[in-house]
Amino acid sequence: MLRNRLFTAAAALGLAAPFAFGGEGDGDAGAGKEVFETKCVVCHNADNKEKKIGPGLAGVKDGKLPSDKDTTYDNLLENLNKGGGGMPAFEKLMSDEEKDNVIAYVLTL
Repeated sequence: MLRNRLFTAAAALGLAAPFAFGGEGDGDAGAGKEVFETKCVVCHNADNKEKKIGPGLAGVKDGKLPSDKDTTYDNLLENLNKGGGGMPAFEKLMSDEEKDNVIAYVLTL
């Protein structure tokens, strides 16, 4: 499970895990980067916090989303599914696997 791999990796590096999970995503961050680059990069920067059309997502792994909500699987999934603030709802535009993958990638930013 992604959560266990991340916490194990953080522990191996002597780091505290900077984010909390509320769901059961088991995404592939590499595949999620590809999804992000085809469906998200038009509106969101991955490498900085500068607003494009939507907010930049750099630093999300530090525990807060640009909305100031906690960085959790459930909050990210809700953002993807429902959209808001100009972001379209991706609930029916992405498969569950794509969503899990893009969430795994965003959690690395």
